[in-house]
Amino acid sequence: MFGLFKRKTEVEKIQDRYKKLMAEWHDLSSVDRSASDAKYAEAQKVLEELDQLNP
Repeated sequence: MFGLFKRKTEVEKIQDRYKKLMAEWHDLSSVDRSASDAKYAEAQKVLEELDQLNP
């Protein structure tokens, strides 16, 4: 309740983006393999970005 107006940090935003990409990757994995691979590669780039922000 008290975190209602709390703004997300940059790390939280990137983590949310990574989770969203991984969910899309999972959904595409059984439908379109090439699109699935592209989403996975994009998620890995986001993960590298996240690793750079976290010491």
